[in-house]
Formats: sequence, structure tokens, C-alpha cells
Amino acid sequence: MGSVANHLKMADRQRIHALLELGWSHRRIAREAGVDRETVARYAQAGRSNAANPIVGENPSTSGPTSPAAIHDAFIRQGVKSGLSAQRIWQDLVEQYGYAYGYLTVQRYVRRLRGRQEVSDHMEHPPGQEAQVDFFQSPAPVWDAVGSRWRRPWVFRMTLSCSRHGYEEAVWGQDRTSFLRAHEHAFIALGGVPHVVRHDNLKAAVVRACLYDPDLSEVYEAFSRHWGFVALPSRPRHPQEQGVQERSGGYVKDNALRGRRFEDLEELNRFLVQWNRTVAQVRIHGTTRRQVLAHFLEVEKPALQPLPAERFELFQVGIRSVHMDGYVEVDAAFYTAPANLIGQEVRVRWDERLVRIYHQGQAVRVHLKRPPGNWSTNPEDRPAHKPARQQAYQALLLVKAERIGERALAWSRAAITERDVRAYRLLQGMVALTRSHPRERVDWACGVALQSRAFRYRTLRRLVEQVAAREVPPVSRLTQQHELIRPLDEYGEIVANHGGVA
Repeated sequence: MGSVANHLKMADRQRIHALLELGWSHRRIAREAGVDRETVARYAQAGRSNAANPIVGENPSTSGPTSPAAIHDAFIRQGVKSGLSAQRIWQDLVEQYGYAYGYLTVQRYVRRLRGRQEVSDHMEHPPGQEAQVDFFQSPAPVWDAVGSRWRRPWVFRMTLSCSRHGYEEAVWGQDRTSFLRAHEHAFIALGGVPHVVRHDNLKAAVVRACLYDPDLSEVYEAFSRHWGFVALPSRPRHPQEQGVQERSGGYVKDNALRGRRFEDLEELNRFLVQWNRTVAQVRIHGTTRRQVLAHFLEVEKPALQPLPAERFELFQVGIRSVHMDGYVEVDAAFYTAPANLIGQEVRVRWDERLVRIYHQGQAVRVHLKRPPGNWSTNPEDRPAHKPARQQAYQALLLVKAERIGERALAWSRAAITERDVRAYRLLQGMVALTRSHPRERVDWACGVALQSRAFRYRTLRRLVEQVAAREVPPVSRLTQQHELIRPLDEYGEIVANHGGVA
């Protein structure tokens, strides 16, 4: 094999030396250069024995040629101890001390401090073919004005696997809406859509993780069809498939965020945009050996798919049981389903404008989206006579009310007369109050509410809590008149303030 080493072209020899300088393994260099590992080992040995080379084998703690970075030894050691990357340390040296030497001088010095680390193999990716996405928790705390505390938000990162160009966005949660909107912002910022988006098995994208056949969420599948990419979950317990994103996320954490803090999420996102433009895009990437932005503009951007004409309309899906009152609940608002579906499960799909109810794959009702606490009733869902199941359920509720007391029963009947089937949930709430309050107290409150024709749960609960707070004598003697009980006209103010009739 000695003849092979002796007849290598100068360009191949220089490539081997350069890859050794980058810390690549002998196996990886041999594969890239098309030689055997023994040849690479000989070049490595020759480099270590070359005293004229002040880079290889030099240790800052021993004698030998002095690196220009040595004058800042304490600062560099502190940066290494804090977990900062060599790139970040060099940037801070330039900014804080006017360091006039190149990045490689700091990289070599840091490498000697840490000891050489082997770099894992990487996969080649055609331009425009793949992007990798993930969330990581920011090491930089951000002030949350709502909670009045410092929190560490999540940072969404999309990285193009060919050029390593990327997009970052900080959000408070990993919910599906934040996940998909961040995708859109990334596509718009990059000016195109990759053919494949590889992601970890995030709950926002994957309903069921599986080695061979993962189940994507219905929303994410529709989202990927709209934007024209193939969603590709990584195999569980195969982190190497997300290798580009793992290193990219680590670069953002170490270079951009570690050691900083921000007054709000908007400030953090403005900083990320500025950092991407002035640092991440203009760096020479350690793997591609090219400037990230130039590589992206020249090679990858032309290969991206064009953006669609319109943004994706986000929607949500869920399974709901049709309550005995004939309504399903979506975002604290209520919508009727056909009366024959009472007690059955239906599939609901909703967005910012419409609520659609499906049964056995067929759309059975469409409602306009209502604000929380409101009801949307389709006249077709209100039959002339209550179905047998509703009548039986109503009778059961009245039996439970009668067990509480005469006033509770009278109030329940009046509520049904006033609100019809919509009173069923109200009666459920009245019965639930007996779990934390004596029945006599709830019965008394029902009598007060009945006098004012107040058929709201919060009014009834408020009355019960008012009596409990005044420490009324033994509940068995609860009456409408007592020296410790406020006059009924004062309770009337409570009723008025909390709404009488729905």
C-alpha cells in the first residue's frame, strides 16, 4: 500500500490533511478520498511528527508555537466551560476584544482544550429534496408577562439538508397550530417548499409512532398536501435520521441563545432573524465547506417547489358524544346534532368559521362557529316530541332533584320549562353541587334562584358559596329568614349581576 500513498496526487494529499484537520475519522476520510485507512493513518502520523506545523498536536498547556488565541486563554476556557461553541467564542472575542485573527485560530485552540472529537458520518442530500424540522427548548429565558415569570420557550427550527440554510421561530408551546404556522413562515422565508419534510415523532404531527407504519394526524396530512411536500416521520429510536436537524438545533442553542435572555417573545424572534442573517447565513459550514447563503442561492433555492397561491386554513378534529340535550361541545360552545344521534359518538371538524359534524363518514350538520358560551340550534334537530331517551333522562334528573329537596325540584321543573332540553346540563351542575355542599344548602339556593327566575349555573353556585361563607348554623335548620342570612333583595343583586335567564 506504500506505493498508493506515494503516488497520490497533490490535491488528494491536501484533501486528506484538510479532513484530518477537521477531526474526521480515518474510516470516513478513506471513504471520501478513495484510499485505504492505512494510507490515511500514515498521513496522520506524518502530520504529528512535522514540527514545522504549529497546528497539529499542539497543546496550550505545553511549550511550543504560541497560538494568537492564547492571549485570551482565560476567556476561551470560560466559554468552553459554559458550553459555548468555538464559533460563538470567536464571535464574542471579535465583538468584545477586537480579535483580529480568523475563526480557525480559535477553533484549533478550543479543540486542543477539549481534545479531538470524531465527527460522525453524514448522508448526502440532493438540492431541494429534504428539510428536517424539530422543536428544542431555548437555553435563553424569556419574560412571560402573562405569568409574570421567566420561562424558556420552544424554538422551531427547519433546516434544509443540502445547504444547511434554516429558519428559526420561538413559540410558547408545541401545539399543532404553532407547529404548522411555523412551517408556513419557514416556507415563505425560504421562498419555496422542499419535496420531503422529515420530522421526529412530534405529537403535533404523528398520532401513533410506529417503526414501519406511523399514523400522521389528519390535519398534518391535509397541510402537507396543500403545501406539496411529503411528511416523513423518522423511525423511533433512530436519531441519526434527524442528524442534520440535531446538529443544526445545537448550533442555534450554543451560538445564538446560550448566555442570553430576552424581555419578550417578540424580542427573541427579532434577534433570531438578525442572527440568522448576519451569522448563520454567512458562515462557512463545517460539512459542506461552503458559505451557507451562497450554497442555498446557487444550488438549493432553484430546486425548491413554488409556494401555493393561498395559505392553509387550519382546522381541528375530534370525537364528541351527543349529549342528552342533543348538543355537542366545541371550544365551550354548543351545536345541535340530529336527534337520532343522541348518546352516540360523532366526528367533529372545525376551523375559525365553521363546525362540521360527521356520522359514519357523512356530514350531517354544518354550523357557523360561535363564541364560547353560545348555542347554535338547527330547527330540524328539535322534534315536536322529545325522543324516548331524552324523556327518560329528564325523568332521571328530576328524581335526583327531588332527593335534594322540594325547592330544588321546583327550580328544576321551572328551568326545563324555561330552557327545554338546554336545562339538562344546568340540572347536572345543580346535582354536582351536592358533592361539595350539603343538600339543604343547595335546596335553599334553588329556592332563592326560583324567586328571581334565575336559571344559570354560576348564579346558583354563587348563592351556595355566599351562604357557606357566612357560616350559617346547622344546615338542617336552613330557612329563608335568618339573622345571619342577607335579605333576599341583596341576593337579588347577585342574581342580577350574574344574569337571570340565559
